Amino acid sequence: MQIDGLTYLDRLALLAEKNNYIEPDLYEKYNVKRGLRNSDGTGVLVGLTEIGEVHGYILDEGERIPDQGRLLYRGIDIWDIVKGFQKEGRYGFEEVCYLLLFGELPDRQWLEEFTNLLAENRCLPDGFVEDMILKAPSNDIMNKLARSVLASYSYDKNPDDLSIKNVVRQSIELIARFPIMVAYGYQAKVHFYENQSLYIHLPRKELSTAENFLYMIRPDNHYTRLEAELLDLALVLHAEHGGGNNSTFTVHVVSSTGTDIYSVIAAAVGSLKGPKHGGANIKVMEMIDDIKTNVRDWADEEEIKYYLTKILNKEAFDKKGLIYGLGHAVYTLSDPRAVLLKNKAAELAREKNMEEEFGLYLTIEKVAPELFAAKKGTEKIIAPNVDFYSGFVYKMLNIPVELYTPIFAIARISGWCAHLLEELVSGGRIIRPAYKNVIGKRKYIPLEQR
Repeated sequence: MQIDGLTYLDRLALLAEKNNYIEPDLYEKYNVKRGLRNSDGTGVLVGLTEIGEVHGYILDEGERIPDQGRLLYRGIDIWDIVKGFQKEGRYGFEEVCYLLLFGELPDRQWLEEFTNLLAENRCLPDGFVEDMILKAPSNDIMNKLARSVLASYSYDKNPDDLSIKNVVRQSIELIARFPIMVAYGYQAKVHFYENQSLYIHLPRKELSTAENFLYMIRPDNHYTRLEAELLDLALVLHAEHGGGNNSTFTVHVVSSTGTDIYSVIAAAVGSLKGPKHGGANIKVMEMIDDIKTNVRDWADEEEIKYYLTKILNKEAFDKKGLIYGLGHAVYTLSDPRAVLLKNKAAELAREKNMEEEFGLYLTIEKVAPELFAAKKGTEKIIAPNVDFYSGFVYKMLNIPVELYTPIFAIARISGWCAHLLEELVSGGRIIRPAYKNVIGKRKYIPLEQR
C-alpha cells in the first residue's frame, strides 16, 4: 500500500530517522564523549594493555605537541623488528604473531616450532570448503570470512572452553586458517559471481603466510621473492595497533561477556569491514584513479596542485573536500607504518616498471599538506597514513581490490587474539559504558486514541 507515493517501508524508515535523532548540543550539555573521544580528539582512556602502543604526539599541559610516530609491539619498536628480520633475509609475520601472543621474542628453535605449528593447522576441517564456502559463496569476502569464523564453532570439539590453553590452541588455528578462508572465499566469489574458473590450491607447509596467500590466490601459483617480502611487511605492519582501534576494542567488549572466541573474532571482522576502519585504502585508490584520469602529466607538480585544490574545494572526485590517506587520529609528524611500507614499495615499483605512478604518490605526499594548510587556515601537520601506500602496494602485487580489507584481517587476527587473551587473563569485568536517556517521560496512549 502506498500513501502520498510512499510505501509502508518508506514511512517506517522516515519514522526511524525522525525518532532516533539526538540534538548535537545535548552531547556537550551532558559532557558525553562522542565516539569515546575527548574534546581535544584524544581517545578516552578505558583500559590498560601491554600488547601494542601507538605514539603520535606529546601532551603538554593539555596541548598536543606533534612528534614523530612510533609503533611498539610488546614494547619493541616496529622499526627494530622490521630491521631485524629484513637484515637476516627472512619473513617476519610469524615472529610477530608469536611476540604479540606470548609477550616475548622467540629464539630460533621456538620460532621454528611455532612456524611449523601454524603450517600444520592451515588446512580447513574436512568438508568445510565444500559445505561452508563453496555452497554458500558471498560477493563480499569480509562477509564470507565472518561466516567462516562463526562456522568454525561447529567444527571445534571444545568451542566454549575459555581456559588459556584452549584459547591459545584456537588462536593458532584461526591465525593459520584466516589466509585460507580468505583465499577460498575469493575463489568462490570470482567463480560463482564472475563466471571465472575455480582454483582451490592446497596451502604448502614449507611456505610462509605471505607466500601461501600469493600462492593460493594466483591461478599459476607464481610469485617473486620481492612480492612475498612486501606482502609479509604489510602483514607485520597491520598486525597490531593498540587496544583503542575499533575492531580491537570490539574484541575486548565482546570477550568481556565470556562468550566463545568465534563470536568474538566474527564481531571484530564485522567492525573491520566498515569503510571508516579497514576499507580506508580502497578510498585512497579510488581517489588516485580519479587523479590519474584528470591529471595529464603525473610529473607536473603544478597540475597536480591544481587538481588537489579542486578536490579540497569539493569540486572534484567525491566532492567531500577530503584528500584520503593523509592524517591520522593519533600520528602527527609521521606514521611509521607508512614510512616503512613506502621504502619497500619503492623497490617493487622499480621491478614492476611503475615508478611513474609511484612518483605521483610522492608528489601528492609533498604538496597536499601545504594545500590543506592554506585551505583550512591552520598550521596542523598532516602526514600520509598507512592507507595512503598500502593500496598501491596491493595493486603492484596484482591483488584485487576486494581482497584489500581481508588482507588487513589476515594480519590483525594475531593482534585480536593477543587482546582476547589479555582480556581473559586481566579483564574480569564486563565492559558496560553508560548512556543517558534524554527523551524524558511520556504517557502511554490507548490504541483507539492514537
